[in-house]
Amino acid sequence: MDLTTDLKQNILFVRVDEARLDAAGVLEFKEDMRKITESAPERVVLDLGRVTFLDSSGLGALVAVLKLMAPHTKFELAQVKGAVAQVFKLTRMDTVFTIYDTPQDALTAISTS
Repeated sequence: MDLTTDLKQNILFVRVDEARLDAAGVLEFKEDMRKITESAPERVVLDLGRVTFLDSSGLGALVAVLKLMAPHTKFELAQVKGAVAQVFKLTRMDTVFTIYDTPQDALTAISTS
C-alpha cells in the first residue's frame, strides 16, 4: 500500500496514494498504518483524497485502524469525496469519524481547538 506521511504541528498526516481501498489491499494497509502510528502524536489525519473506491473491507480496515490507535490518539479523515463519501453516508460512518474537507482544514481546526 502506498502511503505518504507528513508531520505538521505535531499532527501526523497520512495520505493514501492509491485509487482503491478494498479487499485486495486492506491487510497491507492495516499493517502499514500500525507501523506508521506506533509512535504517532495525539492526532492522526488520514487523507483519502486519491481514493475513488472503498468497499466494506476498506471501511472495516479504517475501523480497525481506529481501534488500534492509542487511547489518547484521535484518528480523523480528510478529503472523503465522491463514491467514498457515499459509502460513509450509507453506512453512517460519517458520524463515527471526524471528516475534514481538506488536510488544511484539519490543520486549521486542530490548531484552533
